[in-house]
Amino acid sequence: SPDGQHLVLLQKSRPPPLPRVVAFQRHGIAGADLERSWQPPQPALVGLLFLQSPVTLGSWLLAIVWEHGRTEVWHFVVAVGWQLLQTLELCQGARARIVSLCSQGASLVWCEERPPLDAHLDVSKSALRFCVCTRALEVGEQGVRLGTVRIVLHNSPEYQVLASPRHVFLVPATASFATTSKFLLIWHPEKAKLTIAAPSAGFVHSKALRSSSESDFRKLLLGSVGLLSGLAPLDIHTSAVSNSGGLLLVSTKGAVNMVEPDGTQRHIFDLEGGPLAQGSPVQLKTFGSILACVLAGVLYLIDQNSGRLIEKKILSMKEVHFLESPGEEDSIQLLSQTGIYSFSTSKPEDSSRPEPCLVEMVFEEACRYYQRRSLSSSKLTVEKLKKGGVFQAPVALAAILQHSLCQKQKPARGLQDTYAKLLSTMSLELQSYMSLELLKTCVVCAPESEVESYCEELVEQEVSRVLQSDMDKDNLTYLNSIFASFPKAAWKATRSCLQLQQNGDGLLVARATPEVWKKVLGGLQQEEVGQNGVVPLFELICASFLRFKPKWLPSFVELTQQYVSTSWAYSSKEGPEGRVPLYKRALGVLARKNKRSEADDEMELELLLCSKRPKAVLQALQLLIRLKRWQRVVEVAEKFSKLSPLLNKEIFTTLLAEFAQHRELDPYLDTLWPLCPAELTASDILTVVLQHLPRSQEDPVPFSSEGNQLTVGLLKPLLQRVVQRPCVQDEMYSDALQSPTFPPPTPPREH
Repeated sequence: SPDGQHLVLLQKSRPPPLPRVVAFQRHGIAGADLERSWQPPQPALVGLLFLQSPVTLGSWLLAIVWEHGRTEVWHFVVAVGWQLLQTLELCQGARARIVSLCSQGASLVWCEERPPLDAHLDVSKSALRFCVCTRALEVGEQGVRLGTVRIVLHNSPEYQVLASPRHVFLVPATASFATTSKFLLIWHPEKAKLTIAAPSAGFVHSKALRSSSESDFRKLLLGSVGLLSGLAPLDIHTSAVSNSGGLLLVSTKGAVNMVEPDGTQRHIFDLEGGPLAQGSPVQLKTFGSILACVLAGVLYLIDQNSGRLIEKKILSMKEVHFLESPGEEDSIQLLSQTGIYSFSTSKPEDSSRPEPCLVEMVFEEACRYYQRRSLSSSKLTVEKLKKGGVFQAPVALAAILQHSLCQKQKPARGLQDTYAKLLSTMSLELQSYMSLELLKTCVVCAPESEVESYCEELVEQEVSRVLQSDMDKDNLTYLNSIFASFPKAAWKATRSCLQLQQNGDGLLVARATPEVWKKVLGGLQQEEVGQNGVVPLFELICASFLRFKPKWLPSFVELTQQYVSTSWAYSSKEGPEGRVPLYKRALGVLARKNKRSEADDEMELELLLCSKRPKAVLQALQLLIRLKRWQRVVEVAEKFSKLSPLLNKEIFTTLLAEFAQHRELDPYLDTLWPLCPAELTASDILTVVLQHLPRSQEDPVPFSSEGNQLTVGLLKPLLQRVVQRPCVQDEMYSDALQSPTFPPPTPPREH
């Protein structure tokens, strides 16, 4: 039982093949036991479940369930023993057969087979002949009463049901039907929803069960069949539920994984011994944070959180079962054929302390680092790294960390002189690490009102740390997760790391170091990152600006361009501008917004103009013309015509073409005509005007009633300005033409 007071044994392989249930109190008096056996032909027994009695606190009910649905409920009375309360029928149909059973709270959950009426159905339909049901078991003073049957899932394949305190896991019982063996289901009774999870592929999809029609297995999979069909079948050898509510899965290769109730998967440990045979049993049980596992007579004790092997013991017996041991977190109890044994997981005080997790991580990271750079095909392990003596860096770092982390608990051993010098160099980094660990502890233990401030500080330290390290794919993925999980804190951390602020004139300034700028601008690009949802750091920061301070984004892009122009040669392939220009990358972030607004149009204009690139300026001008914002059109033309003669000519030609088509620019002609380039002649102007005159459907008349036609009078000031302007060739020969004597005197001849 969950309190460890009662033990129930189901004996199936006795000399006469008769099943027998034996229940007794482990610390009780004799005569309070229960023994039941059945003569054939009796249906198979499918489950023995302990249920808490709501009538008497601390008292337990034992439910014995047969495969055809008959259920005996026994009640334990102190000093009397086990008494039969009632016999019930769990299933409603006479042909139903229970294949798997569990208890969830005060309810029973089971998977039953409902054989089809037509025996000649095809394989796909006959495989979907199972149904997952639940029924409340209500215990009162008058006896036991079953609630109404509620169908969780019908027309489904066979599932093994496993219950955690708040969820029920539905694990495929067989791999005979290819499509259904590629995922598992998680039922959330409180939220009335089912989650489809393919943990190894990262696929999770939830659906609410609002009506009975939505409980149909085939309707549940609609919309996911295409994605699921391409997945590999689940590799499950053994499954069990942990005390934290997760699902423990052991693959046939010996990998132990934890599937959380939200469908995500975490790898814990790899068992030794190679592939597991189908008949070899694996026992799993969690005791606090320790996962105990028995395979082929070997007991493994594993830390669930870090995946570290704490201890490995060879047992003298092959077949053992774990027992509940509440209140004894450091004790693991095993049941074997010869008795009950207890195994203590606590260490004596004088024994050597295990290495801190951080030290283990140093060697594991060093293994990965050296393995990537090794030309040898042999696998490098932590043991080889510690004993080999070839790689001194991880050994030195581990010694320093162990010295620093353990000196508070007990006096530290003396360090080598070379290590002591390295320790003095690393003291600031170690202090930073310890303060970070302390801050994490504060986040976990802080009241809800203070969590936000602690999180902001933690995110700022993490963002600052990552910006000081190499910006590889792993670090970039980590930054993406930080910005997604803590957007506001990440925005504040970005402002702090880049030292962004407004000066007295209202202009944005940044005092970031060149190293930080290079991480922001010169890191991985989108084509190097891939299409898995991870975006480069520059795009992350732009998205943060758009969300929290959009009016600063154009100024930020302008700042980055100023830094690029001083750090990289123009169009250098190593620099960010040698690939996709920064303003275009910022425009790409803007384009990914879900909803478009007028403010976004204004932002697009500002981003185009802040780049000061000719193509971008002309694109902004066309956008303003399309929006018919003529005042802004003239302001942009007046400002950017001064940048270069070529851009001046393009801007003036564009506006002259608009002037020929309509009369919207007439109020601004006094500002527009002075922008006329010096090399543009009257002939060039008339050519542009004639090319862009609007084509009328009717015959032209001298005086139109519409009043929107172009007249010579409107063009006259411009043409006069061009004609009266001195010709370039006249200026070239002005000295000769203004000579006092014409023609010049003949030069003297030499005899």
